[in-house]
Amino acid sequence: MATDIQVFGAESAASGKMLSQDALALVEELHRKLEPTRQKLLAARAARQLQFDQGHLPTFLEETRNIREGSWQVASCPADLQKRRVEITGPTERKMMINALNSGAQMFMADFEDSLSPTWTNIVEGQQNLFDAVRRTISFEAPAPGGAGKQYKLNEKVATLIVRPRGWHLNEKHVTVEGTQVSASLFDFGVHFFHNAAELLKRGSGPYYYLPKQESHLEARLWNEAFLIAQARLGIPRGSIRATCLIETMPAAFEMDEFLYELREHASGHNAGRWDYIFSLIKKLRNRKDLILPDRGQITMTTPFMRAYTDLLVQTCHKRGAHAMGGMAPFIPSRKNPEINEAALAKVRDDKEREANDGFDGTWVAHPDLVTTAMEVFDRVLGDKPHQKDRTRPEVHIQASQLVDTRLPHGTITEAGVRNNISVAIQYMSGWLDGNGAVAINNLMEDAATAEISRAQLWQWITNSAKLADGRVFDKALYQKIRDEEVGKLGHGGQLDAAVKLLDQLASGAFLDFLTLPAYQQLE
Repeated sequence: MATDIQVFGAESAASGKMLSQDALALVEELHRKLEPTRQKLLAARAARQLQFDQGHLPTFLEETRNIREGSWQVASCPADLQKRRVEITGPTERKMMINALNSGAQMFMADFEDSLSPTWTNIVEGQQNLFDAVRRTISFEAPAPGGAGKQYKLNEKVATLIVRPRGWHLNEKHVTVEGTQVSASLFDFGVHFFHNAAELLKRGSGPYYYLPKQESHLEARLWNEAFLIAQARLGIPRGSIRATCLIETMPAAFEMDEFLYELREHASGHNAGRWDYIFSLIKKLRNRKDLILPDRGQITMTTPFMRAYTDLLVQTCHKRGAHAMGGMAPFIPSRKNPEINEAALAKVRDDKEREANDGFDGTWVAHPDLVTTAMEVFDRVLGDKPHQKDRTRPEVHIQASQLVDTRLPHGTITEAGVRNNISVAIQYMSGWLDGNGAVAINNLMEDAATAEISRAQLWQWITNSAKLADGRVFDKALYQKIRDEEVGKLGHGGQLDAAVKLLDQLASGAFLDFLTLPAYQQLE
């Protein structure tokens, strides 16, 4: 039984059910056995950043050369993870989960991380929603004035569930062991695993996870240790878990083989987390005046450094018998504007055709209306095959320098790009502080990753006195002028003032690793 773990969040029906003594006992065991290592690994991140700040660039690790050159493979893939052509993502919010599970996608990534604002209510209700979804008892009635609202319930056929816990850098402030806040990663994983692992296996599936924002294979090793502890404690057969790593940090791109190796009895693949990857490149190389990135809209998946990253990911995964999953299509279809839809769907189709032809086994979308478009592309390329792991891409030869050469000779920083970054960051953070982690802005589903790009670029441009395309230097004064103009377009109310204050903090001064760290302190 848990003896030294305390919960400070408000009590509710969901917390009473999800945070049983036995569930908390698993979280406590994970904390006691793994927290010292987690802290050492977070300190190692900070030490490595100091090296980047001094001009050092990452390379493939000499000490793990034998792993990269070895002939090992990851564990075989469970039946319901074989075919992953389209995965839809979204927060663990009840109605959105039902719509995602019913969307026709093969997988649904239920997210505690970038698309969820981690209020205590959102976290515990998200666990309850997962509990109900696994048992197919989840339903929702939309409120309607004067009568019964629209009913939401699961179809007979639904997507396979994959859960993304929060990253290693985050704490869950509402839960402590001997006064120390527990890892948000281990809390999210532990509670979900305790309640659902056995039930999922009984139903012919399993406990499947996406692992975010790792920066070292030692962090993947820590996840593997968590999996072994949890399986042993609950008597779940070793190797029941399957995990897909999001390759979404610059250091991770140099350790793709090593991530799979550390997790090999639990690994199912890698995902090209494009937006967080761009954010990480900005963050890690933030003091390099020669590597300043242009407007976000100019950084496409065909730019050389992004192309190198995705080609290497496909080659690495298929060499090891793992799935290679493509990136996000964030477009939100408009039922009022067919012209916007037609143009956007054409871009989505082009993006998915590039991924399928490059060898990816599947891709991500953010909205149910995109499932058909993405599915048609992968169906056409893969035919009757569940995946295309047989495409091992032997022609790919990626050098370390290709992954960090972010120079785009014709890239520009425009006033429009500055305005978009400011507006998106403020609107997203306002929504996040109000409890909404997936915010629709300009027909795109924005999450924490895209807001991170926006604020990180502003910091990079201000700090390095970057020049706009019209010759002006982007300094703090120009930022403040444009910020005031953009805020004037957004009106007042909600968390807007708090979001503006937060962006001002993030755009200048010492660079903060994640906007969610200071923002989380403002959540209940």
